[in-house]
Amino acid sequence: MKESLRAILVLLLLGLLAWGTSRLVDKTSRTWFEQDVTRKATLAVSRVHDDLVRGWTSDDRADVGRTLGDIARDARILAAAACGEDGGTIAATPGYPQPLACERVGPRISSARRDPQTGEWPTWSRLMDLDGGRVHVSAVPVEAGDHRLGFVVLLQDMTYADLRAETSRRFTLAAFGILAVAASLATALATRFSWRNWTSDLRRILRGKPPSRAFQPIVRDVRDLAEQIASESLSEGRGVAWTADRLRRNLRRYLHGEKVIILANREPYIHDRGPDGTIRVLHPASGLVTALEPVMRAFSGVWVAHGGGSADREVSDRAGRIRVPPGEESYALRRVWLTPEEEKGYYYGFSNEGLWPLCHIAHTRPVFRGEDWSVYQSVNRKFADAVCAEVDTPDPIIFVQDYHFALVPRIIRERLPRAMILSFWHIPWPNSENFEICPWHKELLHGMLGSSILGFHIRLHCNNFIDSVDRYLEARIDRESRAVIHRGWTTLVRAYPISVDWPNRLLKDAPPVDRCRREVFEEYGVAPDVLLGLGVDRLDYTKGIEERLLAVERLLERFPQFRGRFTFVQIAAPSRTAIDRYRGLRQSVEELADRINRKFGQGSYRPLVLKIEHYEPPEILRLYRAADVCYISSLHDGMNLVAKEFLSARDDERGVLILSCFTGAARELTEALIVNPYDLEQSSAALAAALEMSPEEQQERMHAMRLYLSEFNVYRWAGQMLVDAARLRQRHQVSDRLSDPTGPRETVTP
Repeated sequence: MKESLRAILVLLLLGLLAWGTSRLVDKTSRTWFEQDVTRKATLAVSRVHDDLVRGWTSDDRADVGRTLGDIARDARILAAAACGEDGGTIAATPGYPQPLACERVGPRISSARRDPQTGEWPTWSRLMDLDGGRVHVSAVPVEAGDHRLGFVVLLQDMTYADLRAETSRRFTLAAFGILAVAASLATALATRFSWRNWTSDLRRILRGKPPSRAFQPIVRDVRDLAEQIASESLSEGRGVAWTADRLRRNLRRYLHGEKVIILANREPYIHDRGPDGTIRVLHPASGLVTALEPVMRAFSGVWVAHGGGSADREVSDRAGRIRVPPGEESYALRRVWLTPEEEKGYYYGFSNEGLWPLCHIAHTRPVFRGEDWSVYQSVNRKFADAVCAEVDTPDPIIFVQDYHFALVPRIIRERLPRAMILSFWHIPWPNSENFEICPWHKELLHGMLGSSILGFHIRLHCNNFIDSVDRYLEARIDRESRAVIHRGWTTLVRAYPISVDWPNRLLKDAPPVDRCRREVFEEYGVAPDVLLGLGVDRLDYTKGIEERLLAVERLLERFPQFRGRFTFVQIAAPSRTAIDRYRGLRQSVEELADRINRKFGQGSYRPLVLKIEHYEPPEILRLYRAADVCYISSLHDGMNLVAKEFLSARDDERGVLILSCFTGAARELTEALIVNPYDLEQSSAALAAALEMSPEEQQERMHAMRLYLSEFNVYRWAGQMLVDAARLRQRHQVSDRLSDPTGPRETVTP
């Protein structure tokens, strides 16, 4: 029944289309006929114009009549008449119809005026119905110099035009009918053959045979979807939240309990000797550590890092190893020692005066020195040595972190050809044109392409990396599967948006929100009825701290109702103090905060509280829970985990997140107030909107973002990368049985 109704509707639509087209053809053809007939009348009068003028001016009506007779010899000209300017008849051919006598049509024609542009008199024309049928009436002016003597009226037969229009209409309808039948037959045949090919291909796949070329993209998409579903599922079923337990089970399932080696410049725990001589354990202000430390707790592995604490050597064994976290000892920390010269050239020099500003659009000129590059190379080899010393299998899984170790993947690949090397770039990757600023851009790309899987926060950074390879290296790029084949090795380039611990393990020991708020307000000298804004960052020029403070100043200028009622606390952990740009930033931020406090402060009220010092995670959590607004104004950031930390801390679902559009997090946390930190008008307006936002709207926005964060947490991020690596390693192991396991080979892209 439905098929019949659908067929009837299709036929009706085709009928309407054919009718409409025939009407259009009919109207168009009639217009063309009328134009042709009008031109024919004008040409006919033009041929005998001089004879008409002579007869007209000599008052020889017989001569004018003879000339009209010559015109009327044309088979389609039925009759002709010469009309004077006063509307009287000068002459007419026999049988000229009385309804069209000059006395009747003359007033209509005489009203026409000369064209002011061309100076010519217009030709008047109409279609009319007479007893004999439809005729075309044309009145062509007759001129002597600039004076119009009158006009010649020609009657032309239009029945032939009606016949031709009817023929065209029938032809159009017939053509549409034939076309509809042909299209239906072609569609039916194409459907039949396509279905036959489809089912044939499907049978081939079910029998384990390779599909045809046309079927391969669909098979690849289905395989990708199946693998994604498999990677997200466990024995307890899909839809289960990612937790440390789930990550641990997944890794046991795919890695069979093997350890994972993580290489990062920053160590998760720093042993520092305090002023009183006691050794204290500090947590560095690092988004990388925030993300990776919960992952390392979830399974036993080794974290290889630079040992920079003043008491690190004292608490480590002879190889630089120590079990962490203190009191839990769930994984090993392997420390690598650097000389002051190595730290200066590799860390402060090439990494943070060169690569860091190169990758961030924050208007600081990158500095590249030959001596820094040499140290960077040697230090990368030193860390690669430490990683290889921790390896106890021929095909280990090694997780290389960030821009400090761009050369390490290739160094390890040359020593351990079967290693599964994951690299994750935590900062933005610049476009290919900017990347060329680095004198050693080819060497960096070559080093990173030693990775099996190379991860970035967002797809844009993946595309920028692939474009850089395409521009500067001889490599084969498969953009469909986002893979780069270079010197016989395949590197998969994937987006893995990083996240934070969920649920936040610090919450179990955290005070209630009301108590956090009361304690924070007392500690910072803030009145109980004041609204509290918060910024938490390393003291870095990419974080937009100056722009943030200027937005607070603009808020107080534009919205005076917040003066005395709003205080912004900025926590800025000291960072890279050996670099001039960072020391200058500290001075600039301090001077700016002083100026704003002098401008708007009154009595004990200060609109800005600036703390340039290190805070431990429980102290930061307390601030998150006390704040009414958290403002993140990064000028360029790969992700920015402060935004996600703030959300994870607010189990009361209160508070407002203001987020820079230049962060990777802005692509995920769309319920935040997204701003351009350079636009102080927009930023200050967002601050005002956040401070006036109703509790209901706060809860609605916060609930949506926290729900997203619960699904896409750090365990999911790590789980996806490590399971992808484990599956890829399984493919390699199968491939190794069929080829030389020690030689390079192209990997099979998942």
